[in-house]
Amino acid sequence: MQAGRVSKACRNMSSGTVIELTVERPAVGGRMIARHEGRVVLVGGAIPGERIRAAVERSRRGVVLARTIEVLTGSLDRRPVAGAAACGGRSFAHIAYRRQLELKSEIVRDAFRRLGRIELSVSPRVIPSPETGYRMRARLHVGNGRLGFLEERSHRVCDVAGTGQLLPKTERLIGALAAHVGALASAGVRTVELAEDLPGDQCALHVVVGGDPATVADALRPMASLSGVTGLTATSGTSPGAQLVLAGTPYVTDALTAFVSSCGVGTASVRRHPASFFQANRYVVPDLVAAVTSLTQRDEVVDLYAGVGLFAVSIAAIRGGSITAVERDPGSARDLVLNAAPLHPAVQVVRAPVEVFLKRSGGLQGAAVVVDPPRAGLSREVVTRLVRRRPDRIVYVSCDVATQARDLRALVDAGYRLDQVQAFDMFPNTAHIETVVALDRT
Repeated sequence: MQAGRVSKACRNMSSGTVIELTVERPAVGGRMIARHEGRVVLVGGAIPGERIRAAVERSRRGVVLARTIEVLTGSLDRRPVAGAAACGGRSFAHIAYRRQLELKSEIVRDAFRRLGRIELSVSPRVIPSPETGYRMRARLHVGNGRLGFLEERSHRVCDVAGTGQLLPKTERLIGALAAHVGALASAGVRTVELAEDLPGDQCALHVVVGGDPATVADALRPMASLSGVTGLTATSGTSPGAQLVLAGTPYVTDALTAFVSSCGVGTASVRRHPASFFQANRYVVPDLVAAVTSLTQRDEVVDLYAGVGLFAVSIAAIRGGSITAVERDPGSARDLVLNAAPLHPAVQVVRAPVEVFLKRSGGLQGAAVVVDPPRAGLSREVVTRLVRRRPDRIVYVSCDVATQARDLRALVDAGYRLDQVQAFDMFPNTAHIETVVALDRT
């Protein structure tokens, strides 16, 4: 056991103090909830029902943060962890996968109740994913003489090979890149964005450097010769709009049939640059697309925060109708325009912030609106302007159940009611969960 003593004076707990806890239930963010002498303790590395010893890390806003250092009475769902759990954010890696899904379902229901004051009659079923090789997007960092992920809640670089999140051949590629990390650091490389297609046959890399990428192009081009790399681009961290194509094809592409089961989608495809936002899980994203498509059964659909247009293009290809796709990020918008072009005029692209689009748009009565915002959720302005446009249905896709619950409360207060809640395990062994909520105007 780590040096320290079992505390009987909770109010004076300092970093390193050791306390005994009985773990109660999961919390948003990956820790578990326990209590010690009346105070809430959020503890990592535990499972509900266990009796543990934990070392205090720090306190914030009256809540104690701690980590498990000894399991006194373990859960039958506890399992060994390969590699460092902090690498890749694998805060659930020690929990049997079946139990992970149950805990994530509980987290959704609890967040809706506590943060959104919304009671779900049942906890939603979580669509599972294979636990390994699921990621087709990754951001790699250069630091400490290493290339890899960042450890959770730190700036320390860790080895991706122990996480199992990427395909084995992708791990080998990153290992080959890491062998040249000194040259990458000398060239001013800060991050390397990686994108693959669903089968993993295409792999495009995008390098972000501190200065002008043209001045270090010769140092970067050898990356393109590594086995598996199909494209290489670079940009400056201070001027991200200026992109330099160094080799190959700067994006990856999948036929739309890889994401939708309909046989009537023709030859439509979805391309994306490594720096563009795209769903990360190659196994579950078709289920996510199917859910959003089935929940937007309207002649008019507006896709806000459209990214490269996965939802908008899928809906248009399957059902037709009128689809407006709104995206502000220049890179994602470029991909969106190309992906939507074969489906013109069914898909109309608006390159603008969501706030600006809603300010300028007319009423949306009769329409279904898809929102898939960043982790921060919807701004107050977006919520206000959206409810004023009065769409019949809102389909809210989120990777952060806490901010989603907050926004759902505002939408319910404005006259919407929850119709369906679905959940998807886009990041197995982590605390992250993707949720899709359909709301109807009352």
